[in-house]
Amino acid sequence: MKLSIIQPSHYRGRSNRTLYQSRKRSLVGLTLPYLAALTPPDWEVTLIDQQLTEIDYRARVDLVAITTWTINSFAAYEIADRYRAMGVPVIMGGPHVYFYSDEAAEHCDAVGVGEGEDIWRTMLEDAAKGRLRKLYRAQGYHNLEALPFPRHELLDLRNYGPVKTFAVQTSRGCPFRCDFCSERFFLGKTYRYRPVKDVIDEIKGIGGKYFFFADSTFAGKKSHAIELMEALAPLGIHWSTLWSSNLCRNEKFMDLAKRSGLLHVNIGIESIDQATLSGMNKKANRVKHYEEILKNLHKRGISYSLNFVFGYDSEDKSIYDSTLAFLRHNKVPVAYFNILTPHIGTPFYERMQEENRLVDSGNVGRWPEITCHFMPKHCSPEQLERNVKRLYHEFYSLRSIFSRLPFPRSQSDMASWMVNLAQRRTSRGNDAMENFDRY
Repeated sequence: MKLSIIQPSHYRGRSNRTLYQSRKRSLVGLTLPYLAALTPPDWEVTLIDQQLTEIDYRARVDLVAITTWTINSFAAYEIADRYRAMGVPVIMGGPHVYFYSDEAAEHCDAVGVGEGEDIWRTMLEDAAKGRLRKLYRAQGYHNLEALPFPRHELLDLRNYGPVKTFAVQTSRGCPFRCDFCSERFFLGKTYRYRPVKDVIDEIKGIGGKYFFFADSTFAGKKSHAIELMEALAPLGIHWSTLWSSNLCRNEKFMDLAKRSGLLHVNIGIESIDQATLSGMNKKANRVKHYEEILKNLHKRGISYSLNFVFGYDSEDKSIYDSTLAFLRHNKVPVAYFNILTPHIGTPFYERMQEENRLVDSGNVGRWPEITCHFMPKHCSPEQLERNVKRLYHEFYSLRSIFSRLPFPRSQSDMASWMVNLAQRRTSRGNDAMENFDRY
């Protein structure tokens, strides 16, 4: 039996219905090779990343599996419809299907809702026997022990540039309950983590030097993160991840992170206004600690990026210039500016729905442009969009870049320069303001 596992690309925008494609990706993703690792050996597996590779619809295949986020959903449906018209059965899963299972079911023979470890083999077995059901739903969450190692040999690693960064997962779930975040729904409300030995064995098996720990938040259990970093230190690797800002106040933790090879960390600062942070239920963030946090990163030479979210009712129009001033004063190397998004199931979505403030809610997350999907309290959706775009333009102006970034003497410095120049090109072009390589 021949199985094609496809990761769709996304359209460039509402008014530009061409697929986004590139010659290279910056990250060796996890989803495709991991699904291949879950697949029984009696299947012949082909992995297709549509962003990198055209789909050959003439190639013989017995089953197509599509994994999709909402940003990829329209392209995913087009692929599924085309294969089904050819008589090839299609199964579909991923975060988008968790929230839009009925919609996805209109375009495929079966949808899988929940983590793949519980349902993937059953779906393949039923497909082989011609008895696919319309819905497969995982009954729980995996304990993350003894996960199979991704089958990177099925990827063409030439598509990932000379310096390859491999995605590795050390945990799933998140201990925090942010007002706007939907990840806890499809990843589970309990923070789970892999045995340290399993993670180290996977890293050694890959044999690379650069890794991205693709967790919702690294160090959701600090003792586990400390054990993992102690085991990473002798390997001589460089790694990056996402974690909570409060970890940066722990000097011993930060020293260990640096010693273990931390190259870059992404932090959800979200806002420089404490009232807004309280409204987000972002309990770990304290504005009064921000300068201490950033100094601890700077003095260790750790590259970092900050995420911001705009649109809460507690904000006024001064928030944009205040944020720019904060970033310039602290010489922040990289920042990402986002509009608050009403994702299905989140407290923010429920609140906007109750107040009749949703805008085009059926297309939330479908397009890569900076788009406001609710009615802000102090401005129009269009004004909020313009303000966030202005932040990108001003933060990534040449004057701003040269004033914030040091001369590139280290890998961390070079990484910051590369991201700034890439974001500058994006913010001045017609494409999306964000990098969607991880999707």
